[in-house]
Amino acid sequence: MAKSTIKEKIDASVEGKLRSLYELQLIDSKIDRLRIVRGELPLEVQDLEDTVAQLETRFENYSKENEDLNNQIAEKQQAVKDHKSNIKKYEAQLGKVKNNREYDAITKEVEFQNLEIQLCEKRVKEFKALISTKEEFLTGAETDLKDKKKDLKAKKAELEEIVEETQKEEEDLTKKSEKKSKEIENRLLGAYKRVRANMINGLAVVPVERDACGGCFSKIPPQRQLDIKTHKKVIVCEHCGRILVDPNLVNEPATAE
Repeated sequence: MAKSTIKEKIDASVEGKLRSLYELQLIDSKIDRLRIVRGELPLEVQDLEDTVAQLETRFENYSKENEDLNNQIAEKQQAVKDHKSNIKKYEAQLGKVKNNREYDAITKEVEFQNLEIQLCEKRVKEFKALISTKEEFLTGAETDLKDKKKDLKAKKAELEEIVEETQKEEEDLTKKSEKKSKEIENRLLGAYKRVRANMINGLAVVPVERDACGGCFSKIPPQRQLDIKTHKKVIVCEHCGRILVDPNLVNEPATAE
C-alpha cells in the first residue's frame, strides 16, 4: 500500500474521531440544557424533604419528652399522696408514744415526709415549666411543619411536571449519547469525560471562534489554527484543556443530529 494512501486513511480516521467527539458533545449539551430547565428544583425538593424529616423527628422527640414529663409529674403527685398518707400514720402514732425517744423518732419521720413532699412539688413545677416551653415549640413546629409539607408538595408537583415533559426526550438523547460513545476509543472518550467533568458548562469539545477557543476565548496561534483546520490532529486548548475543532467540520450536516 502506498504511503500516501496510508496517510489519507490516518487523516480520515482522526477527522472521524473529531466528528464523533463533537457529535457526542452536541448530544450531551442538549441533555445538559434539559436538566438546566429543572434548575434548582431537585435541590430545593431535597432540602425541603430533609427539613420536613428533621422537623418531624424533633416534633416526635419533643412529644415523647412531654409524655415522659407528664408521667414523671403523675409519679411525683402520687408520691405526695403517699407521703401525706405516711404523715397521717405517724401523727396517729404520736398519741401512743411511751417516751421522748419514740416521740423524737416519729417527729423526724414527719419532717422527712414533709421535706419529700416539698421536693416532689418542686419537681412537679419544674416539669410543668419544661412542658410549657416544649409545648410552645410544638405549636410553632406544627405550623412550620404544615407549611413546609405544603411547599414540598407544590415543589414536587412542579418538578414532576417538568420531568414528565422532558423525560422522554432525555431518555432518547441518553441512548444516542451511549451509542455515540461506543464509536469513540476508550482513551479519547476518557479524556473527553474528564475535561467535561471539570467544566461548569460541560463543554469539552468546542469550535474555534474568531481565532479563539470557543470555551475559554483564549487566542489561538495561527499555526495551531491551521493544524485544527486540516483535521489531522486532536488538538487541545493550551489554556483550558478543551478539545478544539474546526467550525467548518462541525457545521457539516453529519454533526446536526
